[in-house]
Amino acid sequence: MKTRKIGNLEVSAVGMGIMGFSHGYGKVPSEDYAIEAIRKGYEAGCTFFDTAEGYGKEQFYPGHNEQLLGKAIKPFRDKIVLATKFHLEDQDLQTSETLEQVIRRHLNKSLENLQTDYVDLYYLHRLNEQVPVEDVAKVMKKLIDEGLIKGWGLSQADVDTLNRGHQITPVTAVQSIYSMVERDLEKEIFPYCLKHNIGVVPFSPIASGFLSGKVTVETKFEGDDVRKWVPQLSKENIVANQPILDVLDRFSKEKNATNAQISLAWMLHKYPNCVPIPGSKNQERILENLNAMNVELTDEEFKQLEEALDACTVHGHRGNVESEKKTFSNNWIKK
Repeated sequence: MKTRKIGNLEVSAVGMGIMGFSHGYGKVPSEDYAIEAIRKGYEAGCTFFDTAEGYGKEQFYPGHNEQLLGKAIKPFRDKIVLATKFHLEDQDLQTSETLEQVIRRHLNKSLENLQTDYVDLYYLHRLNEQVPVEDVAKVMKKLIDEGLIKGWGLSQADVDTLNRGHQITPVTAVQSIYSMVERDLEKEIFPYCLKHNIGVVPFSPIASGFLSGKVTVETKFEGDDVRKWVPQLSKENIVANQPILDVLDRFSKEKNATNAQISLAWMLHKYPNCVPIPGSKNQERILENLNAMNVELTDEEFKQLEEALDACTVHGHRGNVESEKKTFSNNWIKK
Protein backbone atom coordinates (compact mmCIF):
# COMPACT_ATOMS: atom_id res chain seq x y z
CA MET A 1 0.00 0.00 0.00
CA LYS A 2 1.38 3.37 -1.01
CA THR A 3 1.34 6.08 1.63
CA ARG A 4 1.25 9.86 1.76
CA LYS A 5 1.66 12.56 4.38
CA ILE A 6 -1.12 14.92 5.39
CA GLY A 7 0.49 17.32 7.80
CA ASN A 8 2.49 15.02 10.07
CA LEU A 9 0.17 12.04 9.65
CA GLU A 10 1.10 9.17 7.34
CA VAL A 11 -1.87 7.55 5.62
CA SER A 12 -2.63 5.23 2.73
CA ALA A 13 -2.80 7.13 -0.55
CA VAL A 14 -6.53 6.39 -0.76
CA GLY A 15 -8.76 6.33 2.30
CA MET A 16 -12.30 5.24 3.09
CA GLY A 17 -15.29 7.46 3.77
CA ILE A 18 -17.67 5.54 6.03
CA MET A 19 -20.83 7.70 5.93
CA GLY A 20 -22.74 5.51 3.48
CA PHE A 21 -22.93 2.67 5.99
CA SER A 22 -25.25 4.82 8.11
CA HIS A 23 -27.09 7.17 5.75
CA GLY A 24 -26.92 9.36 2.71
CA TYR A 25 -27.04 6.74 -0.03
CA GLY A 26 -30.40 5.05 0.38
CA LYS A 27 -30.78 1.67 2.03
CA VAL A 28 -27.86 0.82 4.29
CA PRO A 29 -26.29 -2.64 4.52
CA SER A 30 -26.35 -4.75 7.65
CA GLU A 31 -23.91 -3.99 10.44
CA ASP A 32 -22.08 -7.27 9.83
CA TYR A 33 -21.64 -6.43 6.14
CA ALA A 34 -20.41 -2.92 6.96
CA ILE A 35 -17.88 -4.13 9.53
CA GLU A 36 -16.65 -6.79 7.11
CA ALA A 37 -16.27 -4.15 4.39
CA ILE A 38 -14.23 -1.85 6.62
CA ARG A 39 -11.99 -4.70 7.68
CA LYS A 40 -11.52 -5.84 4.10
CA GLY A 41 -10.46 -2.30 3.29
CA TYR A 42 -7.86 -2.46 6.03
CA GLU A 43 -6.63 -5.85 4.82
CA ALA A 44 -6.27 -4.33 1.35
CA GLY A 45 -3.97 -1.66 2.81
CA CYS A 46 -6.26 1.21 3.79
CA THR A 47 -5.04 2.98 6.92
CA PHE A 48 -7.20 6.11 6.73
CA PHE A 49 -10.84 6.00 7.81
CA ASP A 50 -13.20 8.99 7.90
CA THR A 51 -16.46 9.47 9.80
CA ALA A 52 -18.35 12.23 11.66
CA GLU A 53 -20.44 12.60 14.78
CA GLY A 54 -23.50 13.56 12.76
CA TYR A 55 -23.54 10.64 10.34
CA GLY A 56 -26.63 8.61 11.04
CA LYS A 57 -29.33 11.24 11.39
CA GLU A 58 -31.70 9.74 8.87
CA GLN A 59 -32.05 6.02 9.40
CA PHE A 60 -30.44 5.64 12.79
CA TYR A 61 -29.20 8.42 15.03
CA PRO A 62 -26.23 10.78 15.38
CA GLY A 63 -23.18 8.80 16.39
CA HIS A 64 -24.22 5.58 14.67
CA ASN A 65 -21.46 5.82 12.07
CA GLU A 66 -18.78 6.47 14.68
CA GLN A 67 -19.99 3.52 16.74
CA LEU A 68 -19.96 1.26 13.70
CA LEU A 69 -16.44 2.32 12.74
CA GLY A 70 -15.27 1.95 16.34
CA LYS A 71 -16.39 -1.68 16.38
CA ALA A 72 -14.80 -2.42 13.02
CA ILE A 73 -11.36 -0.97 13.71
CA LYS A 74 -11.01 -2.11 17.30
CA PRO A 75 -8.58 -4.96 16.44
CA PHE A 76 -6.21 -2.60 14.61
CA ARG A 77 -6.94 0.84 16.07
CA ASP A 78 -3.28 1.66 16.71
CA LYS A 79 -2.33 0.88 13.11
CA ILE A 80 -4.61 3.37 11.40
CA VAL A 81 -5.35 7.08 11.17
CA LEU A 82 -8.85 7.84 12.39
CA ALA A 83 -10.65 11.04 11.39
CA THR A 84 -13.96 12.38 12.65
CA LYS A 85 -15.77 15.71 12.58
CA PHE A 86 -17.88 17.85 14.88
CA HIS A 87 -20.47 20.56 14.36
CA LEU A 88 -20.81 23.79 16.29
CA GLU A 89 -24.56 24.24 16.02
CA ASP A 90 -26.49 27.25 17.22
CA GLN A 91 -27.85 25.40 20.25
CA ASP A 92 -24.27 24.76 21.38
CA LEU A 93 -23.78 28.50 21.60
CA GLN A 94 -26.90 29.10 23.65
CA THR A 95 -25.67 27.33 26.79
CA SER A 96 -23.53 28.59 29.65
CA GLU A 97 -20.60 26.50 28.43
CA THR A 98 -17.45 28.05 27.06
CA LEU A 99 -16.39 27.19 23.51
CA GLU A 100 -13.72 24.90 24.92
CA GLN A 101 -16.26 23.07 27.04
CA VAL A 102 -18.57 22.65 24.05
CA ILE A 103 -15.83 21.21 21.84
CA ARG A 104 -14.61 18.90 24.59
CA ARG A 105 -18.16 17.63 25.06
CA HIS A 106 -18.39 16.80 21.37
CA LEU A 107 -14.96 15.16 21.37
CA ASN A 108 -15.66 13.08 24.48
CA LYS A 109 -18.81 11.70 22.90
CA SER A 110 -16.91 10.82 19.73
CA LEU A 111 -14.17 9.09 21.74
CA GLU A 112 -16.84 7.05 23.49
CA ASN A 113 -18.51 6.14 20.19
CA LEU A 114 -15.22 5.21 18.57
CA GLN A 115 -13.98 3.20 21.57
CA THR A 116 -10.67 5.05 21.62
CA ASP A 117 -8.86 7.58 23.78
CA TYR A 118 -7.60 9.80 20.97
CA VAL A 119 -8.53 10.92 17.46
CA ASP A 120 -5.81 11.34 14.88
CA LEU A 121 -7.57 14.03 12.86
CA TYR A 122 -10.42 16.16 14.24
CA TYR A 123 -12.29 18.39 11.79
CA LEU A 124 -14.64 21.29 12.30
CA HIS A 125 -17.34 19.99 9.97
CA ARG A 126 -18.71 23.36 8.88
CA LEU A 127 -17.87 26.87 10.05
CA ASN A 128 -20.42 28.51 12.32
CA GLU A 129 -20.42 32.19 11.42
CA GLN A 130 -20.92 33.14 15.07
CA VAL A 131 -17.60 31.55 16.10
CA PRO A 132 -14.29 32.93 14.80
CA VAL A 133 -12.16 30.14 13.40
CA GLU A 134 -9.26 31.53 15.45
CA ASP A 135 -11.13 30.64 18.65
CA VAL A 136 -11.65 27.08 17.44
CA ALA A 137 -7.96 26.84 16.53
CA LYS A 138 -6.93 27.83 20.07
CA VAL A 139 -9.01 24.99 21.53
CA MET A 140 -7.55 22.57 18.98
CA LYS A 141 -4.05 23.44 20.21
CA LYS A 142 -5.02 22.51 23.76
CA LEU A 143 -6.44 19.19 22.60
CA ILE A 144 -3.29 18.48 20.60
CA ASP A 145 -1.05 19.36 23.54
CA GLU A 146 -3.05 16.98 25.75
CA GLY A 147 -2.76 14.14 23.21
CA LEU A 148 -6.52 13.89 22.72
CA ILE A 149 -6.09 14.63 19.03
CA LYS A 150 -3.01 14.53 16.81
CA GLY A 151 -4.13 17.14 14.33
CA TRP A 152 -7.09 19.23 13.28
CA GLY A 153 -8.77 20.24 10.09
CA LEU A 154 -11.49 22.22 8.35
CA SER A 155 -14.17 21.11 5.92
CA GLN A 156 -15.56 23.07 2.98
CA ALA A 157 -13.67 26.21 4.02
CA ASP A 158 -12.38 29.05 1.88
CA VAL A 159 -8.71 29.97 1.83
CA ASP A 160 -9.17 33.01 4.10
CA THR A 161 -10.77 30.88 6.84
CA LEU A 162 -8.06 28.27 6.39
CA ASN A 163 -5.31 30.85 6.68
CA ARG A 164 -6.76 32.46 9.80
CA GLY A 165 -7.04 29.10 11.54
CA HIS A 166 -3.63 27.92 10.37
CA GLN A 167 -1.91 31.03 11.75
CA ILE A 168 -3.11 30.11 15.26
CA THR A 169 -2.67 26.32 15.18
CA PRO A 170 -1.19 24.61 12.10
CA VAL A 171 -3.91 22.83 10.16
CA THR A 172 -3.33 19.18 9.27
CA ALA A 173 -5.87 18.78 6.48
CA VAL A 174 -8.74 20.36 4.59
CA GLN A 175 -11.60 18.08 3.63
CA SER A 176 -13.69 19.36 0.74
CA ILE A 177 -15.48 18.23 -2.38
CA TYR A 178 -13.09 17.71 -5.29
CA SER A 179 -13.29 15.71 -8.49
CA MET A 180 -13.01 16.07 -12.24
CA VAL A 181 -16.32 17.93 -12.18
CA GLU A 182 -15.75 19.97 -8.99
CA ARG A 183 -12.37 21.65 -9.34
CA ASP A 184 -12.69 24.86 -7.30
CA LEU A 185 -9.94 23.71 -4.91
CA GLU A 186 -7.37 24.11 -7.66
CA LYS A 187 -7.70 27.90 -7.59
CA GLU A 188 -6.55 28.68 -4.04
CA ILE A 189 -6.85 25.75 -1.62
CA PHE A 190 -4.39 23.38 -3.25
CA PRO A 191 -1.71 26.05 -3.79
CA TYR A 192 -2.05 27.24 -0.18
CA CYS A 193 -1.96 23.72 1.21
CA LEU A 194 1.07 22.71 -0.86
CA LYS A 195 2.92 25.76 0.41
CA HIS A 196 2.03 25.13 4.06
CA ASN A 197 2.31 21.32 4.29
CA ILE A 198 -1.43 20.78 4.65
CA GLY A 199 -3.17 17.72 3.28
CA VAL A 200 -6.23 17.92 1.06
CA VAL A 201 -8.79 15.16 1.57
CA PRO A 202 -11.36 15.12 -1.25
CA PHE A 203 -14.77 13.64 -0.55
CA SER A 204 -16.99 12.62 -3.48
CA PRO A 205 -13.84 12.18 -5.61
CA ILE A 206 -15.84 10.06 -8.08
CA ALA A 207 -18.63 12.66 -8.13
CA SER A 208 -21.08 10.50 -6.18
CA GLY A 209 -20.58 7.69 -8.66
CA PHE A 210 -21.06 9.74 -11.83
CA LEU A 211 -17.44 9.36 -12.95
CA SER A 212 -17.66 5.59 -12.61
CA GLY A 213 -20.07 5.58 -15.53
CA LYS A 214 -22.50 3.44 -13.58
CA VAL A 215 -25.00 6.23 -12.92
CA THR A 216 -27.37 6.81 -15.83
CA VAL A 217 -30.57 8.75 -16.48
CA GLU A 218 -32.41 5.55 -15.55
CA THR A 219 -30.83 5.34 -12.09
CA LYS A 220 -33.32 5.92 -9.28
CA PHE A 221 -32.21 7.43 -5.97
CA GLU A 222 -34.44 6.41 -3.10
CA GLY A 223 -34.89 7.23 0.58
CA ASP A 224 -32.26 9.60 1.99
CA ASP A 225 -29.96 9.27 -1.04
CA VAL A 226 -27.99 12.52 -1.24
CA ARG A 227 -27.54 12.03 -4.97
CA LYS A 228 -31.05 13.37 -5.52
CA TRP A 229 -29.53 16.83 -5.04
CA VAL A 230 -26.07 16.39 -6.59
CA PRO A 231 -25.96 18.93 -9.44
CA GLN A 232 -24.15 16.70 -11.92
CA LEU A 233 -26.69 13.92 -11.39
CA SER A 234 -29.79 15.67 -12.68
CA LYS A 235 -30.95 13.86 -15.81
CA GLU A 236 -30.11 16.78 -18.07
CA ASN A 237 -26.60 17.10 -16.63
CA ILE A 238 -25.89 13.38 -16.84
CA VAL A 239 -26.54 13.70 -20.56
CA ALA A 240 -24.65 17.00 -20.92
CA ASN A 241 -21.58 15.66 -19.07
CA GLN A 242 -21.28 12.54 -21.22
CA PRO A 243 -18.13 13.89 -22.98
CA ILE A 244 -16.28 13.61 -19.63
CA LEU A 245 -17.25 9.96 -19.36
CA ASP A 246 -16.11 9.43 -22.93
CA VAL A 247 -12.68 10.73 -21.96
CA LEU A 248 -12.56 8.40 -18.96
CA ASP A 249 -13.69 5.45 -21.06
CA ARG A 250 -10.82 5.99 -23.47
CA PHE A 251 -8.17 6.20 -20.77
CA SER A 252 -9.57 3.31 -18.73
CA LYS A 253 -9.36 1.02 -21.74
CA GLU A 254 -5.80 2.12 -22.46
CA LYS A 255 -4.75 1.55 -18.83
CA ASN A 256 -6.82 -1.59 -18.23
CA ALA A 257 -8.48 0.15 -15.31
CA THR A 258 -11.98 1.32 -14.41
CA ASN A 259 -13.31 4.82 -14.91
CA ALA A 260 -13.37 5.34 -11.16
CA GLN A 261 -9.74 4.28 -10.85
CA ILE A 262 -8.67 6.69 -13.58
CA SER A 263 -10.50 9.56 -11.89
CA LEU A 264 -8.68 8.81 -8.62
CA ALA A 265 -5.30 8.21 -10.30
CA TRP A 266 -5.67 11.62 -11.99
CA MET A 267 -5.86 13.53 -8.70
CA LEU A 268 -3.18 11.39 -7.06
CA HIS A 269 -0.82 12.22 -9.91
CA LYS A 270 -1.73 15.90 -9.87
CA TYR A 271 -1.21 16.67 -6.18
CA PRO A 272 1.21 14.88 -3.81
CA ASN A 273 -0.75 16.11 -0.76
CA CYS A 274 -4.07 14.76 -2.04
CA VAL A 275 -5.68 11.75 -0.29
CA PRO A 276 -9.18 11.03 -1.62
CA ILE A 277 -11.75 9.23 0.52
CA PRO A 278 -14.32 7.62 -1.80
CA GLY A 279 -17.39 6.59 0.15
CA SER A 280 -18.87 3.45 -1.40
CA LYS A 281 -20.87 1.04 0.77
CA ASN A 282 -20.27 -1.82 -1.68
CA GLN A 283 -17.38 -4.13 -0.82
CA GLU A 284 -16.38 -4.70 -4.44
CA ARG A 285 -16.35 -0.98 -5.20
CA ILE A 286 -14.34 -0.25 -2.04
CA LEU A 287 -11.57 -2.62 -3.09
CA GLU A 288 -11.68 -1.26 -6.65
CA ASN A 289 -11.26 2.29 -5.38
CA LEU A 290 -8.41 1.41 -3.04
CA ASN A 291 -6.60 -0.30 -5.90
CA ALA A 292 -6.60 3.00 -7.80
CA MET A 293 -3.34 3.86 -6.06
CA ASN A 294 -1.71 1.16 -8.15
CA VAL A 295 -2.90 2.76 -11.40
CA GLU A 296 -0.07 5.06 -12.41
CA LEU A 297 -0.34 7.67 -15.12
CA THR A 298 2.80 8.69 -16.94
CA ASP A 299 3.45 12.40 -17.24
CA GLU A 300 2.44 12.23 -20.90
CA GLU A 301 -0.76 10.34 -20.12
CA PHE A 302 -1.62 12.84 -17.41
CA LYS A 303 -1.00 15.73 -19.81
CA GLN A 304 -3.29 14.18 -22.41
CA LEU A 305 -5.96 13.53 -19.80
CA GLU A 306 -5.78 17.11 -18.51
CA GLU A 307 -6.06 18.51 -22.01
CA ALA A 308 -9.05 16.29 -22.77
CA LEU A 309 -10.80 17.31 -19.55
CA ASP A 310 -10.06 21.00 -20.12
CA ALA A 311 -11.81 20.72 -23.48
CA CYS A 312 -15.01 19.56 -21.76
CA THR A 313 -17.62 21.86 -20.24
CA VAL A 314 -18.89 20.78 -16.81
CA HIS A 315 -22.63 21.07 -16.28
CA GLY A 316 -23.72 21.39 -12.65
CA HIS A 317 -21.71 22.89 -9.79
CA ARG A 318 -21.84 22.61 -6.00
CA GLY A 319 -18.76 24.49 -4.82
CA ASN A 320 -16.34 24.00 -1.96
CA VAL A 321 -17.43 26.70 0.53
CA GLU A 322 -20.20 25.89 2.99
CA SER A 323 -21.14 26.80 6.54
CA GLU A 324 -23.61 25.65 9.18
CA LYS A 325 -26.28 27.94 7.74
CA LYS A 326 -25.43 27.49 4.08
CA THR A 327 -24.74 23.85 3.38
CA PHE A 328 -25.66 21.38 0.68
CA SER A 329 -26.62 18.88 3.39
CA ASN A 330 -29.62 21.03 4.34
CA ASN A 331 -31.28 19.67 1.23
CA TRP A 332 -31.45 16.16 2.58
CA ILE A 333 -30.92 16.12 6.36
CA LYS A 334 -34.25 17.91 6.83
CA LYS A 335 -36.21 15.82 4.35
